[in-house]
Order: sequence, then C-alpha cells, then structure tokens
Amino acid sequence: MMKIAFISSEVFPFVKTGGLADVSGSLPKEISKLGDELIIILPKYKNIDTNKFNLIPIIEDLKIPVFVGDARIFETILPDSEIKVYLVGNEEFFNREDLYGDYSDNLERFSFFSLAVLEILKAINWKPDIIHSNDWQTAMVPTYLKTLYDSKKFLQDTKILFSIHNLGYQGIFDASKYPKLGIDEKYFHHKYLEFYGKINLLKGGLIFADCLNTVSVRYSEEIQTPDFGFGLDGVLRQRSDDLYGILNGIDYDIWNPETDKFIWKNYTVETIENKEFNKRELQKSNNLPLIDQPLIGMVTRLASQKGLDLIVESIDILKELDMQLIVIGTGDKKYESQLKKASELYPRKIGVNIDFNAKKSHQIEAGSDIFLMPSKYEPCGLNQMISLKYGTIPVVRETGGLADSIKDVDKYKNGNGFVFSDYSAIELIKTIIRAINVYKTDKERWKKIMTRSMKQDFSFKKSAKTYRNLYDKILTKY
Repeated sequence: MMKIAFISSEVFPFVKTGGLADVSGSLPKEISKLGDELIIILPKYKNIDTNKFNLIPIIEDLKIPVFVGDARIFETILPDSEIKVYLVGNEEFFNREDLYGDYSDNLERFSFFSLAVLEILKAINWKPDIIHSNDWQTAMVPTYLKTLYDSKKFLQDTKILFSIHNLGYQGIFDASKYPKLGIDEKYFHHKYLEFYGKINLLKGGLIFADCLNTVSVRYSEEIQTPDFGFGLDGVLRQRSDDLYGILNGIDYDIWNPETDKFIWKNYTVETIENKEFNKRELQKSNNLPLIDQPLIGMVTRLASQKGLDLIVESIDILKELDMQLIVIGTGDKKYESQLKKASELYPRKIGVNIDFNAKKSHQIEAGSDIFLMPSKYEPCGLNQMISLKYGTIPVVRETGGLADSIKDVDKYKNGNGFVFSDYSAIELIKTIIRAINVYKTDKERWKKIMTRSMKQDFSFKKSAKTYRNLYDKILTKY
C-alpha cells in the first residue's frame, strides 16, 4: 500500500473555481479505491462552510518557517469517501472573498500554504511515499522540499509528482519579492526560479519535482513547443523524459443523464428519446422557438483561450444557419457584451446567460444536440467528455485533450464528434455546417453517433489506474 498526499488549491465540493477542483475531488477517491492511503491538503478559504463540512480544528497554531504568522489546521473527510482532508487556515492570507483574485500578496499566500503542507505532514507524523502537487499555487511544495527541507530526514525519501493543468497560469511575481520566499538567493537564477527578470513559481515546480505530468497526452507534447510553452518550452524539453500525459476523467456520479437531478427528464441509451424533452425545455427557458433545428450549446469561460474570438467573428454567418445557439459563462467583459448584443439582435437564434450556474450547465449538456469547444488550446477539457455521456455531439478544435478524446466521425469508423485543425472562423463554420448536415439529413447515423458516444468510458477510474502506475514508476525510477 502506498501513501499519497494530494495537494491542491481547490477541491470540490469544498470550493471550486474551475476544473482543477473537479479533478482534486474525484481523482483521489478513485485512487483510494485501488487500495492506497491518501490525504488531501488545501487552504481554508473564507467561503468554505465550517459547519456544513464538519471542519474540526486539530492544531491551533502550527508554526510555519519563514513566515511570522501561524496556521490553524482543520480536519474533515472528503464526502463519499474515507479520505482525510486537512485545511490550512490563516486569517491574513485566506479570509478573503476570492481564492486567487489579483492579490498583490499571492506569492506570500501560496508560499505560506506550501510550507504549511510540509509542516502538517511532520505534525501529524504522516510520511507520504508521493506528494502530488497541482499547478502554480502548490509549485513551491517541491521547491521547498528540495531546498529548505533537503537536509531533513523526515521527508528525504518522499517523491514529488507535479501536475500541470494549465501552463498559461504560472505565478509570476516581481523580483523584489524574492526574499519573502525564504530560500537561498542562488535559486534566483535562470536554472531555477528566475524568469525574464521575475520570479516564476511554476518554473520552480517544473525544475524541482521528481516527475511531471499534464492532463492529456497531446498537451504534454504541445507544451514543449514555443506556440504552447508560454516561455517554458525549453525547460519542458529538458525534462521531456520525466514528462507524462494522462487524460483526466469525469465523475459519473455527478455527470450522468440517468441520475442527474438538475435536468428536466432523465434518460439512458435505451430511452434516448427523452433527450428531446430536455431540448424543448432548454429552448423554452432561453426564449427560443420550439423548432427542429440542431441546438448548439456552450458552457465556457468567456476567454480567447476558449475560442470566443472565433465565435464572435462567426456570429453573422451562424445566425443564418439552420441552428440555434445557447451560451452560458462569464469572463472577459468584451465577450460578455458582444454575446449579449448578439442575443438581443437575434433573440430567435441565440440565448446567452452571463453567469456560471451548475444547474444550467447540466441542462445545456442534456438539452443540446451539439456541444461547441473551439479552443485555441485546451490542456484537457472536461465538457467534451461530459457531452459524450449525454449524447450531445462535440464540435471541437484538434488541440490538447480535445484531440485525445474526440475523433472525427468522417475520418474514423467509431468517431464521436466533428473536429477541425486550423484556428480560424472559416474552419469553425465549415465544421458546424458538417455537423448540421448530418443532423438534418441522416437521423439514423446521428443516433448511432449519439449511442456510441454515450457508451464510451471517460471515468476517473481509468485515469486513476494510469496515475497509480505512474506513482509506481516514480518510486522505482527516481
């Protein structure tokens, strides 16, 4: 049996801003089912409900090196599991409205958290075989372990896996903050944390972790190129022998049209006709006419990374096509206003919800015929896999996890979506038209694609086994 400490800045259901929380709440559960012992450590943010999650204080004033303040440590259990969860409390750093925001002291906040992780392990006398850190907010865990803690015996045999969920977010700070990290000035060097005259916390994680992984095979290859490397492609090429790609999964306890509490009518492969009821209700709730046009859904962060520039550029043509479009999401104010304007101009064609609402996102997955993900880059993506489970056919750009999970129906016998390669509005429009044509002219083929997609397995069970094999490899290789 292996002991694994899973470190994340957000974990569902305690707190969530994005897909990292879903992974952090689901993956450890599936790994623990394979027989290993796991704990999870995350910050105790202001908006985590102490009573709801039965948080019990176990250490009142854990001394944290480098920093003046202490940490208050809470313990609970991850719902629907036996995994212990430890939360790091500190009024100064975590008693705020936002998890990340654009706080000027984010370097201090997440360096404090990273040190607290290592101090908790000592305080509870729990020596992991593997520490599994995630993204820039926990990148100082491997850095501190290999610098400040290098000579301390307690964790000297512990290995670190560092997972990159999105290389676009790196934790870059002004060089003047370097003394606050509390590590030797020799590490402010281009071989370590220095990055074009600034501090790059993620880079430290890439350098000091024993092993690295990204959340899809394609993305692990892409980030070693200048187009996707965000200035770190050279570092990643140097570490290519230690870099792996593992496709994320989804939690079918949450995303399953047979049991989904948020949708209007449950359905399975055998009762797939009930999906039509969800479509009509989705049209009604967005004031769209109840006509038999393919309904295209998007649940997305409104950002250029997600292809919103292509959507906006394509609106004048999309409104003329035999289709309807519903978008839900928040993000860049520019895209919010452009989409709202489009829905006002074309209310019979386009529905826009500028918010993030779990119930609505489930309803879009269940009620749409097609799901749109024209991402510029996509480390993994979860919605395309969710869509398959709901019989909603993805239209995606061939990048990252989208390329690993969606195969074009016109190129592969067992294809499950419609794929385009070039990042351009014209290619997006052509691919949407291909999907519309199949929907309108070949219902039998469309139904076969739907049922085939619904039967695919993109659960975290598969991901967990792959991670478990990687943990084994780390312990034998490093």
